[in-house]
Amino acid sequence: MEKTIEVNSPKKRRSRLLYSKKIAPYLFVSPFIISFLFLSLYPFISAFNMSFQRVLPGQTQYIGTANFERVFNPTFYTAVQNTTVYVIWTVIILTLVPMIFAVILNHRLMKWTNFFRASIFIPALTSVIVAGTIFRMIFGDSDSAFANQVLQLVGLEPKEWRYSAGTAMFLMVTLASWRWMGVNVLYYLAALQNVSQDLYEAADIDGANAWQKFRNVTFPAIKPIFIFLSTITTINGFRMFEESFVFFETSSPGNIGLTVVGYIYQEGIQRNDMGFGAAIGIVLLAIIFVVSVIQLYLTGAFKKDDE
Repeated sequence: MEKTIEVNSPKKRRSRLLYSKKIAPYLFVSPFIISFLFLSLYPFISAFNMSFQRVLPGQTQYIGTANFERVFNPTFYTAVQNTTVYVIWTVIILTLVPMIFAVILNHRLMKWTNFFRASIFIPALTSVIVAGTIFRMIFGDSDSAFANQVLQLVGLEPKEWRYSAGTAMFLMVTLASWRWMGVNVLYYLAALQNVSQDLYEAADIDGANAWQKFRNVTFPAIKPIFIFLSTITTINGFRMFEESFVFFETSSPGNIGLTVVGYIYQEGIQRNDMGFGAAIGIVLLAIIFVVSVIQLYLTGAFKKDDE
């Protein structure tokens, strides 16, 4: 005789409890909550606490706001200036250029679209160290470097790319744009797939030209993606470290390649001043928060749809 599970057995009650509307949602979000607590919230609290300490090997001492008083120095201002310029260029390039590419790839007359979509996504899969090494070879300091050979072909003088503020910024922005251009194009393409063709047909009937259709039909549909990409690019720009490190490693002439995160690395890791490095990180977090809020406000992200 087969055994049957009673309706009110402990196993049955546990099963109903796990699948109930009160418990199941928390089970699904628990991986995010646990990872957030241990990988984001706890490190933030530790860094905030550390920013008020002098951390030495084997000992810590609370020193109040002394670390924050040291943050605002000429080197920090240089790092903020370099990072801000980098953020401005990457936001402009990585939001507008992918939008143009996405509109072109989404056109009905465009062929080989799947091939181009796969091709532009490949750089995102490449290690930044490998890509940075290749870029350093292309933009080398010798006359035989590929970039300098191209300059000489068009009658220009070779450049020492990593020893000038303008060209150093060009290298970092170019590497970041090359890596993330394809990802942003795919974001825009995903949004364009949801635009109804009826809207374009109605615009054609009304006699709208290409710019009018883009302004009144295409851009409103992809505006949420535009706001998302501009915000994420801004945050990642202020957090940038790899692009600077692969070109200048631990230092750059005149700090032309120093970023805020690079400054944290110099002070906190290389000079073993973890308290001061944590204070710089807290200030950077405040800068990112303020800039992100201003950016979201200016782009209308806080406005309600019915306003």
